[in-house]
Amino acid sequence: MSLDHRAPSLKTVLLATGVVLTLAMGVRHGLGFWMQPISQANGWTRETYSLALALQNLMWGVFGPFAGMAADRFGTMRVVITGAISYMAGLLWMALVQDATLFVAGSGVLIGFGLACTAFGAVSGIIGRVAPVEKRSWAFGISGAASSFGQFMMMPVEQQLISAAGWQHAFFLLAGLVVLAMVPMAFFLREPGVAQHQGPQQSVREALGEAFGNRSFLFLMTGYFVCGFQVVFIGAHLPAYLKDKGIMDPSVAVMALALIGLTNIIGSYYAGKLGGRLPKRYLLSSIYLTRSVVISLFLLAPLTPYSVYIFSAAMGLIWLSTVPLTNGIIAGIFGVKHMSMLAGVVFFSHQVGSFLGVWLGGYLFARQGSYDIVWGIAIALGVMAGLINLPINERTLQREALKAA
Repeated sequence: MSLDHRAPSLKTVLLATGVVLTLAMGVRHGLGFWMQPISQANGWTRETYSLALALQNLMWGVFGPFAGMAADRFGTMRVVITGAISYMAGLLWMALVQDATLFVAGSGVLIGFGLACTAFGAVSGIIGRVAPVEKRSWAFGISGAASSFGQFMMMPVEQQLISAAGWQHAFFLLAGLVVLAMVPMAFFLREPGVAQHQGPQQSVREALGEAFGNRSFLFLMTGYFVCGFQVVFIGAHLPAYLKDKGIMDPSVAVMALALIGLTNIIGSYYAGKLGGRLPKRYLLSSIYLTRSVVISLFLLAPLTPYSVYIFSAAMGLIWLSTVPLTNGIIAGIFGVKHMSMLAGVVFFSHQVGSFLGVWLGGYLFARQGSYDIVWGIAIALGVMAGLINLPINERTLQREALKAA
């Protein structure tokens, strides 16, 4: 049984979610550019702004399963519209609020909720339901590539906005862009009859109980924790790290983050494509282990703009390539009826890692004046994640096979 004749086509879904992900992830990846100007303007240490970014990531994870439940039950369109409005409000909050406590709390909740409703978890369900099984991993790869294109496109845009209009007005412009672009795209994501989609008629509680009782699901959560720790620490603190090491030209940091986004378009696409042919668990393990090697080589090599660019290009290839593989394993094991919710649950673990990565970077720098310990933790966690993904069992659960029979 298909969704019905009014369901959007895969092409339409990928285009609409691509625009949403481009903006959601593109704007979010550039928030590190505001760390120094906002901290200087308000007389804060880096720890305050780092805590705000950390809370955004944590709230993104906290709200993720609920946004996923809503998308599975009521459709993706309503969730994306709600998220776009919250995202806009969060950017305006960051522009206007000067009290440190209110800044951290308000931006954390508003942007965290906005991201939960507009990023991977919320849109993964409709992609999984619309894409044929044989194209599902590829479709997840396309959505990952769209988010990476957003990072590549938005990095120089955000830096130029700050330089030309000032950090405060840059937030105003981005807030308008988010809501004016995302809301129209959401109307292409109408999903009729989503609650009656085919598959085992499990309740939310039954689906969650089944997932948490599955060892492979717990392994995915552990690996995703490491992914969040690594990428958000690097994304938020790399510009400041480069300045601390004597690379004062801001264009180097802009180019570095843009390169991550550019090469991750390639990495995400081919991760999704390869995930349809090779065991996804082995691909995930290889990604995490390779990250540890790349970070280690970056720290050992002499730091120059060219070494930064090489590091960024290499990291970009394995930056968000975990997303299509992780979502593909979830859909393959559990089916797509509760896809958005389960993706949101796994992503919560990712965001706990994100919280610790970005906050710990600011916390340890404020006390030690160095990021060395956090880099070391990122390397060790990559090795752990590489090992823990190896025993994942990707086979469809038996109740799914019985249902199909």
